[in-house]
Amino acid sequence: MADPISTAPATSATHAESGHAEPSHPEHGHAEHGPAEHAAPEATEAPEPRATGNRSTTPSSDRFRDYIGSGWAERDEPLPPAREQAAFAATRRAAVSAAFPGKRLVVPAGAPKQRSNDTDYPFRAHSAFSYLTGWASDSEPGAFLVFEPAAADASDAGADDPVADTAAHDVTLYFRERAGRDSDEFYANSEIGEFWIGPRPSLAQVASDLGLPTEGIAAFADVVFDDSTLVVREAAEGLPEGAGEEADADFHRTLSELRLVKDDYEIEQMRQAVAATARGFDDVIRDLPTSSAHDRGERLVEGVFNTRARLDGNTVGYDTIAASGPHACILHWTRNDGPVVPGDLILLDAGVELDSLYTADITRTLPVNGTFSPVQRQVYEAVREAADAAFAIVRPGIRFREIHQTAMAVIARRTAEWGLLPVSAEEALEADNQQHRRYMVHGTSHHLGIDVHDCAKARREMYLDGVLEPGMVFTIEPGLYFQPDDLTVPAEMRGIGVRIEDDILVTADGAENLSIGIPRTADEVEAWMRRIQE
Repeated sequence: MADPISTAPATSATHAESGHAEPSHPEHGHAEHGPAEHAAPEATEAPEPRATGNRSTTPSSDRFRDYIGSGWAERDEPLPPAREQAAFAATRRAAVSAAFPGKRLVVPAGAPKQRSNDTDYPFRAHSAFSYLTGWASDSEPGAFLVFEPAAADASDAGADDPVADTAAHDVTLYFRERAGRDSDEFYANSEIGEFWIGPRPSLAQVASDLGLPTEGIAAFADVVFDDSTLVVREAAEGLPEGAGEEADADFHRTLSELRLVKDDYEIEQMRQAVAATARGFDDVIRDLPTSSAHDRGERLVEGVFNTRARLDGNTVGYDTIAASGPHACILHWTRNDGPVVPGDLILLDAGVELDSLYTADITRTLPVNGTFSPVQRQVYEAVREAADAAFAIVRPGIRFREIHQTAMAVIARRTAEWGLLPVSAEEALEADNQQHRRYMVHGTSHHLGIDVHDCAKARREMYLDGVLEPGMVFTIEPGLYFQPDDLTVPAEMRGIGVRIEDDILVTADGAENLSIGIPRTADEVEAWMRRIQE
C-alpha cells in the first residue's frame, strides 16, 4: 500500500463483574489500589442498547425474567493452555515496564466504531493493546491493560525469569466478562448480550489463555489517574487526565518504536500472511475472465480477494485497491467501481490480515488479457528495475532512507531516458528539483507488521533516518503513474499506472524478500496468469 507521507518532497445490565483471576503461572499478583482519584465510570458501565426503545418487544416482567433465567445447564469452562504468542507478549511487556519505572501505564483495547446509527464496524483492538497482550482478533471491546507500579523491590525478581523486568509493575487485564443468568443482560442487551453477539470468555479462561492476571471491568474504576499515569489516548476517549499530553505522546511513541524490530513470532506471522495473500492473488487471476465481463469488475476482484482474507485470516489488512485502467494512477483507489477491461492493466494492492492481526501488503500489476503490450511492459520493467535496485542494497547498517533514494535514482534515469523530464536525471535528483516525482509522489517503503503502516508514532530519526537492524520488516514499492490528462508524457503512456510491492525482512547479513514467490517479472507474470487460468 503506497506510503502517503514518508518521503514526499519538501441497557442497564444488573451484573457487576468482581473478583479476579490469575494465570496458572501468573506474571505478577494483583496489586490492591486505593480509591481512584479520577474515576472513569463510562469505561465500566454496561452500554445501553442504541435506538431500540421505539421498537423493542423484549418482555420486561419479573415473571419472564425469572423464567428465562432458569433451566440452563452448567457451563463447561475448561481452561485453555497459553496461546503461542503469550510468552512473546510477556517479553514485550517486560521491555515496556523497564522503560517506564514508577509510571502507571494504561493501554486500552478501544471501543467499536460506529458505522451507522446502532450498527458498528467489526471490532479490531488497538494494535498496542494486542501487541502487549497477545489478544488479537478475539479481543473484547472496552478492555484495558494496566501496568501498576509494584510495591516490591524489583531486585527480588529471579535472575532466570525471562520477564523479570516486569517486577517493576503488576500487570492486569481488565475486561467485561459475560453476565450470569441472574442478569437481563444476556438476552435483553443487544450491545453486549450473549444471545445477540455470542458469549464472552470468563476471567479465568482469559488469564490462562494469555498468561495474565485478569479483573472484571468494574474494578477498573479503582485505577488511579494522576501525574504518574500514562495513557494511549487515541485508543479510548473520555478517560481522566493523567500525566499530560506530552507524557502520553512519549509513551505511545515508545510503544511504536518497540515494534520496529520484530520477534520470531511476528516474523512467522508475516510469512503466513504473505502466503495467504499469495493465494488471494491466485484467486483473483483465476476469476479475471468473470470480473472482466462485469460493468463493475473491480468490485468482483475486491470481493474475490476479500473472500480469501476471511477464509485464511481475520479480514483484509486495509481496504483492497483493485484499480484497473486509469484508476491505477490513483494511489489509494478503493471505490473499486470500474470495469476490468481486456487490454488494460489492473493494479491489485492487497493484504490478508491474520487472526493475530499481522498483515501482508503486496502489490502486483497484471495485464487483464494476460499479455503486456510493449509500452505496458516498458513501464512495468522500469518499475521492477527500481524495486530490484532498492532490494539489492538492503542490509543491516544502512539507513532506511537509502532504500527510497536508490529506487528514485532508477525512476529518474528511466523517465529522463524517455524524454519526460525537462532536466537530466542527475539534475532531477537534486533536492530542489525532483521533477521525476511527478510520476511517483509516494514513498518507496514503510514498516509493516501488526499495522499496515506500522510503527507510525516512531520518531523520524528512528524511522526514515533510522539504521536497519535484523528483524525489521518493511515494504519496497516503487511505481510509475502516468495520469490520463498528463501532457508531459506520450499519449500511449497516459492512463498507465504500475506498482510492484514486496514485503522485506532484514536478516543478519542482508535481506529476504518474503513475497518473492509471487511472480514479479513481466515474463513471470504472463506465465503465472496462463498457468492459473488453464
